[in-house]
Amino acid sequence: MKKVNPELISSIEELPSGKKIYFASDFHLGAPNAEESFHREKKIIKWLEHISSDASAIFLLGDTFDFWFEYKTTIPKGFIRFLGKLAELKDRGVQIFLFVGNHDLWLGDYFPNQLQIPVIRNTAELQVNGKKFFLGHGDGLGHGDTRFKVIKKIFTNSACIWMFKWIHPDLGISIAKYWSSKSRASPSEEQFEGEDKERLFSYCKGVEKEIHHDYYVFGHRHLPLELAVSDTSTYVNLGEWITHCNYLEFDGNQATLKTFKG
Repeated sequence: MKKVNPELISSIEELPSGKKIYFASDFHLGAPNAEESFHREKKIIKWLEHISSDASAIFLLGDTFDFWFEYKTTIPKGFIRFLGKLAELKDRGVQIFLFVGNHDLWLGDYFPNQLQIPVIRNTAELQVNGKKFFLGHGDGLGHGDTRFKVIKKIFTNSACIWMFKWIHPDLGISIAKYWSSKSRASPSEEQFEGEDKERLFSYCKGVEKEIHHDYYVFGHRHLPLELAVSDTSTYVNLGEWITHCNYLEFDGNQATLKTFKG
């Protein structure tokens, strides 16, 4: 197994009394169409307001958008209520961390510059209240999925990004949305077929042999899961918000996978 070198998130070490940390992923804002995305956006905003009173930090673990690309002076149209809610929470002192997923690979400097929200491109490690978290979106980790890993290298190549910028946004975003719709998992792929078939879970077991973590938290899989990596370590997959609407809540002692019904 390759040496594990997660980014260290050192801004949270001890959770203030009465505060919690929240994790969610795979909002896929923009999919599958504007109407359904807008309905989901409003539900996400309700969830953000629901947790705002006790949230110390919120981690969005990738595929927040079904597609995102930042031209020099242009970002994708839409999501204004969601972006405004993030800005409001930041102004209220909530820390927010945005991870890059395979659908929003092209997140640039918009969020750090405009919202002071750091963009995290790889796996990251969080230590808080004596608990150790290993975080990431999950795409491209572990053995297999060679086709996707090759495509990801192409899409993240600086020359390819530079060439895409020269396509008019109306055409470029249309092409990208079409590609994105074809790359989403089908319902048949979102079934649990045993621990040995879960690539991310196997990856976490490999990491645990090198470095202990209390929780491994990922998205990407589109299926909410809680599996024991060891007697003292748990793998959590957050699922997605198109159907499941799951999130992880850490109260300083224990992390609990929950479903938002609002």
